[in-house]
Amino acid sequence: MPRRGLRAGSRPRSVCSSRPPQGDCQNCPRRPTHAVGAEEHGIADAVIEDTGAEEDNGVEEDNGVEEGDGEEGDGEEGVRPQGGRRMSPTTRRPGSVAEVLASEEGPAVAAFFDLDGTLVAGFTALVHSKERLRSREVKAAEALRLITTAIDFQIGRAGFDQLITDGARALAGQLETDLDALGEKIFRHQIADLLYPETRALVRAHQQRGHTVVLCSSATSMQVEPVAAYLGVDEVVCNRFVVDEEGRVTGEVVDPIIWGEGKATAAQRYAAEHGLDLTRAWFYADGDEDVALMHLVGHPRPTNPGPHLTKVAERRGWPISRYGSRGTSAVTNAARFAVGFGALGPITALGTARAAMTGRKWDGLNVLTSTWPKFLLDSHGVSLTILGAANAEAQRPAVFIFNHRNQMDAFMAAAVVKHDFTAVAKKELKTNPLFGTFGRLMDIAFIDRADSAKAVNAMHEVEKLAAQGLSIIVAPEGTRLDTHEVGPFKKGAFVMAMSAGIPIVPIVIRNADDIAGRDSLTVQRGVIDIAVLPPIDVSAWTRAELTERIDEVRAAYLDLLADWPTDDADPRLTGG
Repeated sequence: MPRRGLRAGSRPRSVCSSRPPQGDCQNCPRRPTHAVGAEEHGIADAVIEDTGAEEDNGVEEDNGVEEGDGEEGDGEEGVRPQGGRRMSPTTRRPGSVAEVLASEEGPAVAAFFDLDGTLVAGFTALVHSKERLRSREVKAAEALRLITTAIDFQIGRAGFDQLITDGARALAGQLETDLDALGEKIFRHQIADLLYPETRALVRAHQQRGHTVVLCSSATSMQVEPVAAYLGVDEVVCNRFVVDEEGRVTGEVVDPIIWGEGKATAAQRYAAEHGLDLTRAWFYADGDEDVALMHLVGHPRPTNPGPHLTKVAERRGWPISRYGSRGTSAVTNAARFAVGFGALGPITALGTARAAMTGRKWDGLNVLTSTWPKFLLDSHGVSLTILGAANAEAQRPAVFIFNHRNQMDAFMAAAVVKHDFTAVAKKELKTNPLFGTFGRLMDIAFIDRADSAKAVNAMHEVEKLAAQGLSIIVAPEGTRLDTHEVGPFKKGAFVMAMSAGIPIVPIVIRNADDIAGRDSLTVQRGVIDIAVLPPIDVSAWTRAELTERIDEVRAAYLDLLADWPTDDADPRLTGG
């Protein structure tokens, strides 16, 4: 298998591309040995989750328009974007997902995406340097010098050549495979949560059209390739380290360095080797140095552009997109969290007083559940647009299921259900100061997935609560997934509904990742779209057909996410 670095003394035969045209191209990358998938990407599983526990088999394992762009309304009438509403031609503004989905299809069309500032909020080199300092993988003086150089580069005091050569020298002698692993680790724990959902949606739209998507960046392979693997992008053009015969970095960078005009040249070389016409290509980037490549493509799309690129774009009529969905500071986020969590005490006190007046514990808890989840979301600037809300009250009790993406969507589901409910969660969350406190108040069943007998007993206790009129909230995927798809559903929630004789009510959350990544502790402002489907009667279901029935419910999620309803009159929400 070809190495991603260049052997000392050899010359590159092609531009960096994760699928070399032929032969053993020393300058072409190989994909990481394992892509960063949903299960690897993070520190915990579901907040409120389906453990899959059932008597038969215990607990299942969680496994603007530029000249030459054409008319804005070009393309197929009424194209639906992935996970979006039907778009009319007038909504296909340049730089939007709808524009991409109305464009020509096929791999002959290329879409080049820059990394820093375009796909990722911030500067990945700075993140890497800070992490290496924190983990003491480099001496403090060396790490601080690299951080200073990275900051100087961002403010224009240092050139890119200095930045990348200093970085390469600091890595001299290290195994390339170790650097690959480090790059994936830093991506999982820090960079993944900085990905702009808006640009991710554009990547998916280009993939949906069958375009050749290329990550074209001046960053190094250890910064770029984990992002490419995560996004399902096979093609990469980036800077690479020279590697010796033992697989160690020599401290040099493959020449020529990809930056500015060199980046445009690399993209031209890639296009020539792959038979691509740049006049049909798209390019999304933020850097002032990216003007050269912007001039070469047919669809230049400045994204979060710097001052020079902004001036050029305005002069030439290139459409500009700016995103603010990532980048909330830790201090701001902590302040919002403090406001939201701080309200828990007073609201609980009100609930306690209510319970004392009525003599019913759940009257008091309903004060909490109908108020605090929404207040917590409001304190972070998160609002919910709910379609089919009447379905949440149509039949109670019920097993409410939702698709799980991050640490806030359980509170979104709670804000929909509002009252008279409990939930199922993994036992590790019992000690969590937020979920543990909330869970103990709510009689949430904390499941030990390592002990099937205990898990089944806990599920029986939940069924008893259902018999008392309480609804259950469960995430049937069993873990948080960082993907626009819906993972396989486990059986636990459905078996519980069958045993308790209560319906299933699907809660479909469209865009939870707009406000936070899978494991992010930082929550961005945003509007989340939610749809509640009509209750599903499970009284006639049998164990023999359970898998088929579950697949039908999951298919309803996929259908709704692919073609989002515009109002409550949608037949899928009315049951008509």
